Amino acid sequence: MEKKNVYQLIAEKMPQMSKSQKKLASYILHNTNNVPFYTVAALAERAGVSEASVVRFAVFLGYSGYRELQNEMQNSVQMQLTTRDRIKISSQVYDDSNQAVYDIFKDDIANIRSTMENLDTKALTDVVDILLKGKEIYITANRSSVSLGMFLEYYLDIILGNTHLLGPVENKPEQLHRLNKKDVVVGISFARYSTSTVNMMAFAKERGATTIAITDSLLSPLIPYGDVVLTASSQLPTFFDSFVAPLSLINTLITFIGKKRMEESEERLEKLEEIWERFGTFYSGQGK
Repeated sequence: MEKKNVYQLIAEKMPQMSKSQKKLASYILHNTNNVPFYTVAALAERAGVSEASVVRFAVFLGYSGYRELQNEMQNSVQMQLTTRDRIKISSQVYDDSNQAVYDIFKDDIANIRSTMENLDTKALTDVVDILLKGKEIYITANRSSVSLGMFLEYYLDIILGNTHLLGPVENKPEQLHRLNKKDVVVGISFARYSTSTVNMMAFAKERGATTIAITDSLLSPLIPYGDVVLTASSQLPTFFDSFVAPLSLINTLITFIGKKRMEESEERLEKLEEIWERFGTFYSGQGK
């Protein structure tokens, strides 16, 4: 019989848990990338329970103690949950009450807060400088992360005029044939990570391009291929990732790049406004 992921086990046992155990379980399921590396004291403090409660929780789940539970969580964080697994977990964490609606908003707020608190400002400044100096900028983002890639590509290209969103490398590998040391490749991927994005970043690294990884944690497979790394929390105990914090991080990047290229951006925008007006790109309500 296949061994269950520890997070699946926690979710399935929630109905039998005490109030403090449910509180601890909820915290763990909302912070699956960070919790495996907390001590008993650190987890207890963050979850708002006693250290004794953490130890009893581990025993309740069938482990000899917290150390064994911690080992299982560290192993499980390497094993990406399937979409079906995550749906099961979300059904335990979010019930059908009206309060669950607000809980999801609160979890998104918590993701933004976590991203702010753990932001590497030097890395952010380095990324801005790298993007400003790049001859051509290529963005690789696949599956659900493509939405973030499209947003970043749209505004970077308006400001810089040299940004391209790549499709899956398996479909069109020749799109990278001009890639060289003067170019920049931005890889965006969150768990479950896209193989195509990882492969593109590895290839870009081989070609000598400067690489930027935007991902969820230092456990991401993009990390070995990123010259500079920016992380944003995307944890939500559902079958999809929360992109609220990653999008906020990208908003910050775009804003600072726009500030650095103020004059050039104004010139480009003036020309673009003429084109947009010529083709009636934006609704004006006139003529009716």
